[in-house]
Amino acid sequence: MISRIRPAYVAAFVAFVVMALVSHLRATPYNNFVLLAQALLGGHAWIDWPGGYIDALPYNGHYFVIEGPLPALLLMPMVALFGSQANQTGLAVVLAAVAVGAAWELGERFGLSRSSIAWICAFLLAGTDLLWCAMLGDVWFLAHVSAVCFTLLALVELAGKRRGWLVALFAACAFESRFSMIAALPVYLYLMLAPAHPCHPERSRRTTQLVSFIAVLIPIGILWILYNEARWGTWNDIGYAAWYHQDQVGMPTGSPFRLIYLPYQLQSFFAQLPTFLPTFPWLRPEFSGVALTWTSPALILAFFARSPVRWVLALWAAAILVALPNFLYYVNGFAQFGMRHALDFEPFLIALMMLAVRDRFPLWGYVLITYSDVVGLWGCWYWLTFLRS
Repeated sequence: MISRIRPAYVAAFVAFVVMALVSHLRATPYNNFVLLAQALLGGHAWIDWPGGYIDALPYNGHYFVIEGPLPALLLMPMVALFGSQANQTGLAVVLAAVAVGAAWELGERFGLSRSSIAWICAFLLAGTDLLWCAMLGDVWFLAHVSAVCFTLLALVELAGKRRGWLVALFAACAFESRFSMIAALPVYLYLMLAPAHPCHPERSRRTTQLVSFIAVLIPIGILWILYNEARWGTWNDIGYAAWYHQDQVGMPTGSPFRLIYLPYQLQSFFAQLPTFLPTFPWLRPEFSGVALTWTSPALILAFFARSPVRWVLALWAAAILVALPNFLYYVNGFAQFGMRHALDFEPFLIALMMLAVRDRFPLWGYVLITYSDVVGLWGCWYWLTFLRS
């Protein structure tokens, strides 16, 4: 019976155990999504604001959560049972475990050996900010974990049956967790509709896929408009712009996405070092983060992916499209270990890493993954020891 259990389920379970041990499943104080779930269950979009430690936008006499609502929707059953005592961190750990399981399944569909899949999944969990975000479960971090989870599920479906409605549903769950993920939609559409074999265009199937894809996105779009009307009194989402206008590091007018922020983001993502200390613990990751160059150098494996060409080109297109808003945004994530905004585009890089090692896993790849995992675990230890003890 045990032999019939899919390895992806085993990987998800192992990841869950690891995260439960690291986090102790401690409830986060920054439980904005629990508050939003309570609000939605009460029939309104504004939250009962408990104080300044909860990031919420004051607007027309109420306070609103500006992040995508999907995590709050997932929390609603738990909140209905336990109220404000619902554990938001628990959801983060579950979604991160599902993400690891989805990554394992994706590796199998790409034809990797189990050993190679295990190494890539270990990197996803500890070598990126996934474990760090899940163990804390704060509002911003849960949003990242949810986006990673549903993006990987979308890629799994695209590497399998390519059912339009399911790809659209997973994609919607991702971009209703992190809005930048909506930029990947054209890539999903291409991977879904492009024939796997040029000699078999499958025109009738493509029509069914497209119709079911659109049929899911249309009602989600309508619900999104209604949600914005309930919050802001307009069809579009003004939350992030309004937050930028009142933020002390923002500007009173204009967009939070500007070219003038690109040098700052490039320095953050690729150059920013931890602070060196003369005594234990010798290094201190500052609140503004540590560059991917130092925390996740194993990502360089993604550059060695060569085939299938349509997958390689599509994944790079998705990574670039999703990364672009983060490289133009006015803050780099702040209060973080590593670069948490990288989690938006890292699922596509994980898939590219898998394609790169499908035929041969280079020795230096093992070294970089081991280094990345050790640094990631050190970051978790540092935060739990000195910042969230």
